[in-house]
Amino acid sequence: MNPLKTLCSSWRSLRRPVRARAQQSPSDFPDAPHAQVLRRLRRRTQPRGLGSCYGIVAGMILMFGFASLAQAFDLQQLSDQLAKPDVIHGNFIQEKHLRALPQPLTSKGTFILAKNHGLLWLLKTPLQQDYRISDKGIARRDANGWQMLPSKSAGAEQNRLFLAVLQGDSSGLQRDFELSLSGDAQNWKLTLTPRSMLLKQVFTQINIDGGELVHSIELLETQGDSTLLRMQDSTSAQPLSDAEQHDFAE
Repeated sequence: MNPLKTLCSSWRSLRRPVRARAQQSPSDFPDAPHAQVLRRLRRRTQPRGLGSCYGIVAGMILMFGFASLAQAFDLQQLSDQLAKPDVIHGNFIQEKHLRALPQPLTSKGTFILAKNHGLLWLLKTPLQQDYRISDKGIARRDANGWQMLPSKSAGAEQNRLFLAVLQGDSSGLQRDFELSLSGDAQNWKLTLTPRSMLLKQVFTQINIDGGELVHSIELLETQGDSTLLRMQDSTSAQPLSDAEQHDFAE
């Protein structure tokens, strides 16, 4: 049965005794002063406009619908939430799933995200390699210090994407992606669909899950490969060490 009709039927059943009494003739009552009361009751129980069942139900739907929209978790709220911490330390596990291999390639390390500085991405296993990602570009550390990498490679685009996501830069992401957000502040999912031609050649979709901070990033590639990045033990309680400040400043 149509649930709206069921609701309306219940509504009518509640109103029927009142309306039945209102339809009685004043002559049915020996006490004449009740006649004026009945005329008023009859006028008030006549359906008019939104006073009808469907109008009332529609009004309720609009009222509660707009209330839910007003309370929805949006991109600006997500950006503000992720941009709050000055410094975030954490561990990561990255799984690279290749079509040609039965098991993923797994790497582990630590990361430091600092507001107004950038991201230190410190790979520990299976090999040790340090990266620094900032507005100036991407640098890799070798025996001679930090060396800038080419800025137009697919790997560089991926690392810039990580930085934008972790910093909550939704305006930056919107330049290159269509964004779709669901959930609430404690449990949300952001889906990115590429706009730019360069990213369309690499990714079909990017899925990001999180709460107070980002929990995971999944990159689905055009050739069927994928990368899953899980952020673990993230904390915003620890400031930058002297060594970390030096790495960002060098």
